[in-house]
Amino acid sequence: MQRYKIASLIMIIHGGFMEIGGAFCFIPAMLFGTDTFDLERYFSFKFPYFQDNLNMMIIMGAIYGVVRTVGAIGLLKNKMWGFMLSVINCIITMVLMMFLLPAGIMDGVFASSALILMLTQYYGEKEIAGN
Repeated sequence: MQRYKIASLIMIIHGGFMEIGGAFCFIPAMLFGTDTFDLERYFSFKFPYFQDNLNMMIIMGAIYGVVRTVGAIGLLKNKMWGFMLSVINCIITMVLMMFLLPAGIMDGVFASSALILMLTQYYGEKEIAGN
């Protein structure tokens, strides 16, 4: 049970502070105009498509953050839907992290750590059955 709680806290930090917090930082830029805040100075991605659509990337990050936080709260309350949502979210994050460099490195560290903790807690000492 302890590993689930640690994984939940990692995902709450990842979803709440990194993803949702990043979206909240975007609000002043929208209110005062992007010419006042040079967003490209703080956020840069490997692919030009992501860089050109930075506004949508931040909104998508907020959506991921909300879903990740909801899954983490479900896992913290020992709900199977929270476990499954968290596993799915971690796997998707691990697949997408390489496209979102350099920010994807931190995403990968958080998602991989949480996934390892959840799976080792769920499967425990079970071994693969031989023939």
